[in-house]
Amino acid sequence: MIGGVANDPVALVGHWGAVVMIGTGLLYVLVLLLISRRSPRIERPRHSGSSRAKDILVVILMPCLNEAEVIGASVGRLLDIPDDKLRILVIDDGSDDGTADVVRAIPDPRVSVMRRVPPRARLGKGEALNDALGHVRDIWGGDPGTDVVVGVVDADGRLEPQAIDEARWAFRNRRIGAVQFGVRINNRFSSLLARMQDMEFVIFTEVFQRGRRHLRSVGMGGNAQFARLDALSALGERPWTKSLTEDFDLGVRLNGTRWVNDFRPTAAVHQQGVTSLRRLLRQRTRWFQGNIQSLDLLGRAAREQRGLARADTTWQILTPYVLLAASLLMASFGITVAIVVSKAVLGHSQTWWWLLSAYLLAFGPGLVFGVLYWRIERSEGLGLLKSLCYAHLFVLYGLLPALFGWRALLREIVGRTGWAKTAREAEKSADGAESAVPAAELATRQEVPATRAAEAGAAGAAALPQDFRIPPALVRVDRLPPRFPRTVPPGIQRSPRPPTTSEHHEVAA
Repeated sequence: MIGGVANDPVALVGHWGAVVMIGTGLLYVLVLLLISRRSPRIERPRHSGSSRAKDILVVILMPCLNEAEVIGASVGRLLDIPDDKLRILVIDDGSDDGTADVVRAIPDPRVSVMRRVPPRARLGKGEALNDALGHVRDIWGGDPGTDVVVGVVDADGRLEPQAIDEARWAFRNRRIGAVQFGVRINNRFSSLLARMQDMEFVIFTEVFQRGRRHLRSVGMGGNAQFARLDALSALGERPWTKSLTEDFDLGVRLNGTRWVNDFRPTAAVHQQGVTSLRRLLRQRTRWFQGNIQSLDLLGRAAREQRGLARADTTWQILTPYVLLAASLLMASFGITVAIVVSKAVLGHSQTWWWLLSAYLLAFGPGLVFGVLYWRIERSEGLGLLKSLCYAHLFVLYGLLPALFGWRALLREIVGRTGWAKTAREAEKSADGAESAVPAAELATRQEVPATRAAEAGAAGAAALPQDFRIPPALVRVDRLPPRFPRTVPPGIQRSPRPPTTSEHHEVAA
């Protein structure tokens, strides 16, 4: 085999290319694994660079579309936190199932709802967050003596109660501009596929996010991300992009500012995992396609970041292309194994020692991940042997990018960026009873291409009830809490807003 490689230039390039790819990947994981085991210096702020945690106002943005069956419980879990400096702004992105009515019925002045209507509605999560951020600036951003932190929690998110205090504790350090908490899958006990997703999130946060704290390249996720209002304003009036992965884009661009992104393993948000391979393929294809769209961030990372942060951010941006190349390597390995097995069946003598090295390369890191996962889940009754079995399945689960990666690339090439909202699934409690989470498939479009915005607006308007009479160019904010004076943070140029047109404070989008 070696001689054949030496005599064939193409095979030689392929051989050493594979060696470099595998070696680089293993070294990268090893380095992050080692540095993730210790705390970064940023956790110890200087006294002159800190602020009092109790003075930080936390505003939770909760974007939702047709979430009437779950939004009440989601908001209720946040309101169970006894905190008079916690505010919740639900962003109803053109729902037609009464989502806003459910929120308005909650008798707590800390909650308000912003209704986005066509043609502004259903243009993507980033656009909804940007519109909501404008109202945050108007209502809470005018007091220079109060630090304002903006959090994002999905409609099905279950934020652990200590997360708000942990966020305040992190933002005492004036250098920190954004904080990301971990993500757990709350239905991991009922589905093997959901268990793999939980393991995926745990390993990502325990190894990669914790390791990136030392490199100053922590990324932002779409759930349980918190950022200073000032840090978001440093990116302009509308910091979130129209990308399918607006959270990844935000994290990369925040890392290029004077602020520092941080990850805190002390709290997490629990969300629903996908238990259907078909829905998982659709979801992960969208994520992969969003990462492909982030290629234009390379120049920004090169200009605005330095040292290890720039190197790691470059690696993150190029990861989807590395995975696509790795899928070809995996296919080649599979073909080689099939040929060797076929020859052995036909009676040809074969050497099998290389299978041990192949096993260690493929499953070695997974076994380490299995031990890490066991250390976290053993309090929930997970045994070490079972966790190591999960580790083997996790390696096979990691081959799925070979499926949705190429699908995402094809969609990007042909210009398909519209996506159907991922369906909720009925969750079961410990006694087997189903909770009030809708299981029906939601065919409503949540994100559409910019060129089809007008069509989406018209379709959304047609789906509204006949007695719905909000002017189509308005965003409606109901029952707002007491506000600070309306001054705009430095560096943000706001266009003049028309005067209030109703008792609910309707303003132009």
